[in-house]
Amino acid sequence: MIRTLVRSPAVHLGALTALAVIAIVLYLFTDLPNRWEYAVDLRTRTIIGMVIAAAAVGVSTVLFQTITANRILTPGIMGFDAVFMAIQVLVAFAIGPALLVSAPPLASWTVELVLMAGSIVLLYWWLFLRRRLDLHVIVLAGLVLGVLFRSVTSFLQRLLDPDTFAIVQNLLFASFTSIDRELLLPTGVLVVVAIASLWPIRRSLDVLSLGETTAISLGVEHRRTIMHVVLAIAVLVAASTALVGPVTFFGLIVANLAYGAVGHRHLRSIPAAVAIGVVALVGGQLILDRLLGFSTELPVVIEFVGGLFFIILVLTGRAR
Repeated sequence: MIRTLVRSPAVHLGALTALAVIAIVLYLFTDLPNRWEYAVDLRTRTIIGMVIAAAAVGVSTVLFQTITANRILTPGIMGFDAVFMAIQVLVAFAIGPALLVSAPPLASWTVELVLMAGSIVLLYWWLFLRRRLDLHVIVLAGLVLGVLFRSVTSFLQRLLDPDTFAIVQNLLFASFTSIDRELLLPTGVLVVVAIASLWPIRRSLDVLSLGETTAISLGVEHRRTIMHVVLAIAVLVAASTALVGPVTFFGLIVANLAYGAVGHRHLRSIPAAVAIGVVALVGGQLILDRLLGFSTELPVVIEFVGGLFFIILVLTGRAR
C-alpha cells in the first residue's frame, strides 16, 4: 500500500508543487537585510517573472513534444528563439541603438510579441494548412529555418559597430533578475489565457500523442487541434522570450523530468513541468545568490546542463 502510494503520479505532483512553494519561500525570506522592504519587493518581482517563464516554457515544450511525438525537440531547438534574435538585430539596423534602448519597455515587448507569434503562426499555417505538408517535413523545415535565422543573425551582428553590438548582445542574453515590472502583468495575463485555452481540448492532447492516424480514427479534428496548439505555443514562447530572453534547453529539461515523475498524461505532465521549472529557476537562483555569491549567471548554468541533457537523450535513444 505504501509502495503504491509512493509511486503514485498524484503524490509526485504534490511533492513537486510543495518543493516549488518551499523554494519560493526560501528565496523570498532568507538572508534579508535590515531594510527588508526593498529586498522583498525586488525578490517578489524576480519570483513572479520566474514563475511566468517556467509556466510558459514548460507548457509550450510539453505541447510541442506532443504534436511532434519527440522528446528532444523543443521550440528553442526548432528555432523559435532565433526569430527573437533576428528581430533584435534587424531592429538595431533599422532604428539604431539609441532608439532601441530608449523605447518604452511595453512598446518593445508588444512589437517583439506580435512579430514573434505572428511569424511562427504564419509559417506553420502556410506549411501545415495551405501546403498540407507532413508534420515531420514541417519539423525539418523549422530546424532548417532556425539554423538560417541564427546564421543571418550572426552575420548581421558582425556588421554592427562595437557599441551597437554590445547593446544587442545584452538584449539577446536571458536574464531572470532584471525583468521590467511593467511587463509582468501583461505577460502573466497572456500566459494564463494561452494555457486556459487548452482546457476545452485537454482530452484531445492525450490522443494527439498517439499519432495523426490514431487521433483521426478516435474522432479528433487533427489539423484544427494542431493549429490551436501551435497558436498556444507561439503565444507562450513569444511572451516568455520577450520577457526574459531566449533559453534554448530549459524546456527540454523540465518536460523530460516531468514525464519521468508523473507520466505523459497532460493533466499531470503540464503542471509537473511548471512546478519543476519553478524549482529549477527559483532554487537555482537561490543557490547562486546565497551559496555561490553570484559567481555565474543562471541562464549559463541552464544552457550548460540542458546541452548535456540533450546529448544524453540522443545517445541513449530516448527521443520518443
